[in-house]
Amino acid sequence: MIDTIYFEENLLPNLRVQEILKRFPNAHRVACDYYGEVFNPKAQNFRLQKENPALILANKTGSLVLPAPSEYAIGGTRNFYFSHMLNCPYDCRYCFLQGMYRSAHYVLFVNYEDFQDAILKKISEFPEEEIYFFSGYDCDSLAFESVTNFLESFLPFFESHPNTYLELRTKSAQVSSLLSRKPVQNCIAAFSLAPEKINRSLESKTPSIEARLQSIQALQMSGWKIGLRFDPVIYCADYAGEYAQLFKRAFEMVDANRLHSVSLGLFRLPKPIYETMHRLYPDEKLFAGPIEERSGMCSYPKELEHQVYEFCLKELSRYIPAQKTFSCVIV
Repeated sequence: MIDTIYFEENLLPNLRVQEILKRFPNAHRVACDYYGEVFNPKAQNFRLQKENPALILANKTGSLVLPAPSEYAIGGTRNFYFSHMLNCPYDCRYCFLQGMYRSAHYVLFVNYEDFQDAILKKISEFPEEEIYFFSGYDCDSLAFESVTNFLESFLPFFESHPNTYLELRTKSAQVSSLLSRKPVQNCIAAFSLAPEKINRSLESKTPSIEARLQSIQALQMSGWKIGLRFDPVIYCADYAGEYAQLFKRAFEMVDANRLHSVSLGLFRLPKPIYETMHRLYPDEKLFAGPIEERSGMCSYPKELEHQVYEFCLKELSRYIPAQKTFSCVIV
């Protein structure tokens, strides 16, 4: 439930803003000149705000489409990401967002058309290349759909540009907005999955793995392209049994022959973000080790990383061809 909505005052006439405000008639409304006044100040308590985040409605300025991190590649020659939203209603302990932002409030950038213009510019720069655009880098692509109506605006847009791909990265099981419409063939609904043990201990507020798999199955049966994201893989003493069981259950529910892609990567964070998260949650076992710094990133020791990665890769090879599996590891 959203109790407080901040909005940039010049956006009040905006129809998208008006529609959102109507959906929350009892929310306390606070006008501001610029969303950063609320989102960026120091001395904010991310942990405390996460208990009851506010919603901030704003315009995104500056660079709206950015090069995607190399580990996001799933087959395209050009890869970009855009963030119509910052932060997420879920509370995964390993998520880098809690170490990147001072605030846990949700920021929704309502100038969708400006994002689309920026995407069109990238398309025009590389007219002969296959371009992937990722929408779930700084948020969950589907979890807030009932508020954002993101899909209503962006699915028709991408459908009209069939040489591009849109990836919707999510942990949500709320897929009615996709099931209610004809599949868009250049859209990939990509679901992050973890063993039940990890889900229960580290993925607070998220749907169960079984609920996600049921949603995946329903989407696949309806004709949507599906991606599976086993990223980040979290090491634990019984990781082999946990991940073997996860892969087994996932491919009991999902038709491997109709999958678009699978990605695999281990827990990793930039050092400054890792240190911030460790300060936020000093008693969290996840940050207690074994962790080491390598090339400015904090992850498992190289030998352990290789061991876990190779095990998972071998297990996945039982279900899906190697050309559909993409690596997300520190180079």
